[in-house]
Formats: sequence, structure tokens, C-alpha cells
Amino acid sequence: MSATPNMPDTDPSFSTFEKLESQVRSYARRFPAVFQRARGSRLYDQDGKGYLDFLMGCSTLNYGHNPPELKQALIDYIAGDGLTHSLDMYSEAKERLLKEFERTVLKPRGFDYVVQFPGPTGANAVEAALKLARKVTGRHNVIAFTNGFHGVTLGALACTGNELHRGGAGMPLTGVTRMPYDGYLGDGVDTADYLDQVLSDPSSGVDAPAAVILETVQGEGGLNAATYEWLRKIAAITRKHGALFIVDDIQAGVGRTGTFFSFEPARLKPDIVTMAKSISGYGLPLALVLIDRRFDEWAPGEHNGTFRGNCHAFVTARAALERFWRGAEFETAIGAASKLLDERLTRIAKRYGPKRMSVKGRGMMRGLDVKSGDIAEQIVEKAFENGLVIETSGPNDEVVKCLAALTISEDDLIEGLDILEQAVEAVMADVIKAAA
Repeated sequence: MSATPNMPDTDPSFSTFEKLESQVRSYARRFPAVFQRARGSRLYDQDGKGYLDFLMGCSTLNYGHNPPELKQALIDYIAGDGLTHSLDMYSEAKERLLKEFERTVLKPRGFDYVVQFPGPTGANAVEAALKLARKVTGRHNVIAFTNGFHGVTLGALACTGNELHRGGAGMPLTGVTRMPYDGYLGDGVDTADYLDQVLSDPSSGVDAPAAVILETVQGEGGLNAATYEWLRKIAAITRKHGALFIVDDIQAGVGRTGTFFSFEPARLKPDIVTMAKSISGYGLPLALVLIDRRFDEWAPGEHNGTFRGNCHAFVTARAALERFWRGAEFETAIGAASKLLDERLTRIAKRYGPKRMSVKGRGMMRGLDVKSGDIAEQIVEKAFENGLVIETSGPNDEVVKCLAALTISEDDLIEGLDILEQAVEAVMADVIKAAA
């Protein structure tokens, strides 16, 4: 998402891409290899070189590459001539997914959501959520937050803070009022109180909102993790002022922060939840909009999309829920991996002090804030040379972001963190030497 080009595609191996693919490509420039296969936590290029993957499709592959149970479910379905594409017609694959989602996700949490299948990307889900909130409330304004990322289609992009992405719109992005995220104005400033004050003041100039949309942990914005208290206040303020509370759980959900929904520890029940990325379990395109039943005011076909019936994704999504989420064991395993990740990153950061480095994020969505996009880029490049794929995030790409598979073995996690630590040491030695 935030990958920044750092080298041209000059190798002859990349000539086809250089000739025929748009210049918009970004990750390919950062990770110059032609990948051929993948399994678990490892990628392999055409030359057979292996890489540990701490990017995982930007949290699209929370269960790793080609998880065996999901792969077999998909193979069996295809071999039986199961539907591939069904628009929004009824299909057995969709029915089985919906029943499993209700049984394993909704009922245990006391949620009465209906499920909308928009187009298959996160941006599709956000667009649907915004349109529905505006329809339900009859209002046009949406409150979004600094450093938020919600997609690059025009409606979602209006809610996105990133300057580079916004600049690609080529037209004014309207209908959104930006508010400061938790901690944006520094310690001691409660930005939730600020939002309440602005919405309560008839002379603030801020129109009454249809919705407030946020991420509980801002993935592309730099792993900014809101406190649970702040999240609860924002939810209460949203409803106090007659708006719908939308949580964008596209990157932070499906276990990435430790629980299936990232907002569970805050004891929240959003009015609308957007999901994509790892919800299919296999990297197949799928997005969901979870809608409080009271607000399901869509007219038939009012929001649609040709590929909202991706039956292959329904099959792997159901298999993932069955395999990983029917009991508490998976969350326990995520907790253990998160603890190890946090301990190792904290140890690295302490070596250089808070002015040079700190740890950000939550669960298996953590990273090192190295205070400089240039330094972060050097660390990523060095790590890739040594067999680790890892990206950056933040307004200046200053955070080295770890998104290892939630299923990663302890040995692989340690190996990847060793490579990262070595890359940090090599780069920081030069930085400290230059500053001396």
C-alpha cells in the first residue's frame, strides 16, 4: 500500500514488466524479484531463492500462503464443478459461508448484522458503507481522521489522508471533514472531546455527519493504535449526534490485532463494519459489509458489482472460519506470537533510544518507528537482500511494519526478526557514524 519505488526495473529479468506494465507499480520496485511459488511464510523466486514474508499481501494472507485445508477445500469445490461466479444469486457456497459466519463469528459475539457482498475489494466495501450511511441519515458529511486510509476510489479516497493517494484523484475530494486521531495533537489533548465540541457547536462550520469512520489501528497511517477508552468515546459521540459509527476493519481485522474483530477488546458494536483482505482466507478477492439490521435500507440492486458473487472466495472463507475460529486456540496462538514480536521489537528499539526508534501497533500488527523514511527504506532494502520481505508505513514511510502470518511458526518468526534486527543494526551503525 505504501511501498515507495527505490530502484528502477533495469534487470533484464524484468523487461516484460518494464515494457508492458504501467508505471503505477510500486511493490515490484521495492522487491525486485519474479516470484514463482509460496507456501506458509515463505516466497520463492524463479531462481529458487526463498524469502520469509513479513508483508503477507498487506495483511491479505493472515493464514499464510496456500494453507493446506483451505487449498483442499477449493480444489474439491472446483473438481466438483462448483459455481465460480454467481452475481448475487443464491448459491450453496454463499449459504454455507453465511451459516458458518453466523455460527462462528456473529452469535458468539452477540452481533445482529446482515452481510452485504459488495464488489470484492476493501474500497468497494467502504464505498458501500458511506453510501448507506448517507442514505439512512439523509446527511452528506462524513467524519474521518488524520492518517486514515480507506481506499483510493473517489468516495473512499475522500476519507483517506495520504497526500500521494489524494493527489491522484485529479479533482476535489468532498463530503468529508477531517478530525485529529487519538494522540495526533500530543499527550494531554483528548481529540474525542474536540470532536464532541465541534459537533455540538452550531457555529463550528462542521455539518452534522452521516457517519464517523475509523480504523482502530491505522495500518497505512503508521500503526497508530487508538486507546480503547478513546474508541468508546468516539462511538458514543457519534451516536449522540445522530450519525452511524463505521469501523474499517479491512487490515486490522480477522485476527491481525489478536481477536477476530479489532474492536472487540474495546467492547464496541459498530453500526457498520467493513472487511476484506484476509476474510477470504486464501488471498482471493472478497469483501463484506456488516450492517446492523436496523440500518439495512438498501433497495434491491441499489449498490451492486459484477464480482460480488465470487464463489471460490466463499469456499475458502468458510473453510478458514471452520479451521481457525471455532474455538479459542487460534487467538491464544496469536497472543503468544504477538508477545514474542513485541518483546523482540522492544529490545531492538531500546538499543537506540526513543528519539531514534520506538515500537508501534498492536497484536501482530506492529512495527519500528525509525523517525525517518530514508532510514526505514534502507532497512527494508537490507532486509530484502538477506531474504526478508517487509514494508513501511506512516506519513513519511518512517515505520517498518511487520505483518507476518498469524500462523507463522516460532522458528520462522525468530528467523525473520533476526534478519530484521541485523538490517537495523547495519543501517543504524552508518546513521550513528554519520551523526558523530
